[in-house]
Amino acid sequence: MNQPLRRRRGLTEQAAAAAIDQACRQLRLPTVRGLVPDLAVVAEKEQLTYQGFLAELLLSECDDRNRRRSIRRVKAAGFPREKWLADFDFEANPNINPATIHTLANCNWIHTGQPLCLIGDSGTGKSHLLIALGTIAAENEYRVKYTLATKLVNELVEAADDRVLAKTIARYGRVDLLCIDELGYMELDKRGAELLFQVLTEREEKNSVAIASNESFSGWTKTFTDPRLCAAIVDRLTFGGNIIETGTQSFRLAHTKAAQLAS
Repeated sequence: MNQPLRRRRGLTEQAAAAAIDQACRQLRLPTVRGLVPDLAVVAEKEQLTYQGFLAELLLSECDDRNRRRSIRRVKAAGFPREKWLADFDFEANPNINPATIHTLANCNWIHTGQPLCLIGDSGTGKSHLLIALGTIAAENEYRVKYTLATKLVNELVEAADDRVLAKTIARYGRVDLLCIDELGYMELDKRGAELLFQVLTEREEKNSVAIASNESFSGWTKTFTDPRLCAAIVDRLTFGGNIIETGTQSFRLAHTKAAQLAS
């Protein structure tokens, strides 16, 4: 049964302001608390209705909470640095189709659990795109985790030694998007490769994996020395997925040389 509205009569402006401040603290509405004074002036000037005034306050609180959650998700992803899609220089690397990347930015591939492979030499924008797309996913309420391939494998080996492998694999299996950077830079022993394969299998056709590698798939036998295991991992990362080749010309190196010539 609804409780009757409790009305407080005769509050002075100062008492009302103090009551609002106290109530906002108790209800944990920091944005409302901060906006009330200024928005009350605007509401009076623009002759907002009581409902309109209340709606402005509550919507501002909702927007700010969404912004704070987005910041927390991006931070929780563990990206090593900030990279934004708006800062990517598509003109510097004509191998990358802007339309394809902006289609990926809608995150439908994550919603359907598809993999993404960014393949190309150092300096061609793989990590930039990996982090930028991962950041967009986190901002769109997906759970994202970034890691280097070698760091992930080392963590899995330690987890196996400590008898907590299942728990660790399950933790990586729960995130919506797992971003694995620098796959192919170092050779993995058979045990490490098998553990990585378990993580990929846990996520197969359920949650997305995005990888950045400096090696083409044909060169992955240098990373995964067991040919059958290598083929199985390639299959997990390419089936029904998106493959983007960023090329061989380092535009990062070209940019550095141009800057040196200009100085």
